[in-house]
Parts: sequence; C-alpha cells; structure tokens
Amino acid sequence: MISHIEVTSTTVQCGDIIQLGGCACRVRDLFQLPHGAKQLVFESGESLTIHGRTRLFAARMLRRR
Repeated sequence: MISHIEVTSTTVQCGDIIQLGGCACRVRDLFQLPHGAKQLVFESGESLTIHGRTRLFAARMLRRR
C-alpha cells in the first residue's frame, strides 16, 4: 500500500518517492548536513539539498504488519 505524506529533513527516508519538476524521484541515500539540512541522493544519481524547514510531498510504501 502507498501512502502520500509530507516529509521534512527529519522525516524523509530512503525509498521515499518525491515529485520534483514533474518527475518522480526515489531517494537512494541520505546524508546529514549541518543545521538540520540533508542531502538526498536519488536513484537517477541526481541530488537535492533540503534545509530543516523544507516541506515536500512524497509517496511511501507502507510495510505490512
């Protein structure tokens, strides 16, 4: 099941799918940066740096219990 959620630098996870410029980008890796920022690395090889107050919408696969 897929859930559509709002994510920030503290809640984003590997595997989240973020819509950027009309393209769906899956987060492959995350790097913590100073002041609560994070660098997101996507499966395409592109990266995006977000600061602590950035809010994005993402699709996340929910794990079955």
